[in-house]
Amino acid sequence: MKLVTYRASVEAAARLGVLHQELVVDVARLGADHGETLPDSMLGLIDTGRPGLETLQACLDQSKGRFRPGTATALANVKLLAPIPRPRKNIFGIGLNYVEHVAESAASLDTSKDLPKQPVVFSKPPTTVIGPDDAIEHDSSITRQLDWEVELAVIIGTTARRIRRDQALAHVFGYSVMIDVSARDNRRAGQWIFSKGMDSYAPFGPVIVTADEIPDPQCLDLWLTVNGVEKQRSNTRHMLFKVDHLIADISSGITLEPGDIIASGTPEGVGAGRTPQEWLHPGDVVVGHVEGIGTLRNPVVNSTPEA
Repeated sequence: MKLVTYRASVEAAARLGVLHQELVVDVARLGADHGETLPDSMLGLIDTGRPGLETLQACLDQSKGRFRPGTATALANVKLLAPIPRPRKNIFGIGLNYVEHVAESAASLDTSKDLPKQPVVFSKPPTTVIGPDDAIEHDSSITRQLDWEVELAVIIGTTARRIRRDQALAHVFGYSVMIDVSARDNRRAGQWIFSKGMDSYAPFGPVIVTADEIPDPQCLDLWLTVNGVEKQRSNTRHMLFKVDHLIADISSGITLEPGDIIASGTPEGVGAGRTPQEWLHPGDVVVGHVEGIGTLRNPVVNSTPEA
């Protein structure tokens, strides 16, 4: 299933939907139409675990593509939000997780040229999250080196604590797309959280695809363009630390909980690694894509305070 968080109008509250062809089907209303209680938020559905997804699928199957008025809305007529508009915890970011990106970072960002022996983990606060077509804020009083990174996002479905790699993927709820925006000139004594953790620096969406539709997360093409020009293209098979390794590693010391998000790293082609270096500016449009999930588009806007 492809799950979304959406608004049916500017004034409407955020709702949980499931995509059916070109329709957004309201999950809670669909459940009510079939005498079932289903949640109206993504985190609520994640918390129900496998039974919630099974009930939702059964309701969809029973509907056979026919929905009551008010239960389904044309996709073109809704505003998609970040699938989890406000994560419960910081996003777990993974740095230097593609071999070629390690090399380009060493050349341009003073990181080690040696491949990491363990995953490099940082975090992005919940306030970084924005949804499809929302604006990436460019504050030139803070940064002149705003950069892009397309990533596969992994959403945890069940609590994972000290688990083995062979158990890891069973704890995944689904997958999405994330653009890890970075202010390269705001790294502080090797610390990345301010550089990567500013408001609007985690475009996320447009959907969460449930894990049953992506049995192998290590075979997905991903790419990113700026103003229609391709900057990144790779495949998740080139990850240095695979998704199961990331989950096992983080859970060895930090309990992963339902709704937690892991941004699994980016391939080569970031602005800092290009010759000459390239940066995002107001008016630019960034588009990221992961195969089997979808395309995420975000404009860059000026947010510099007036003097």
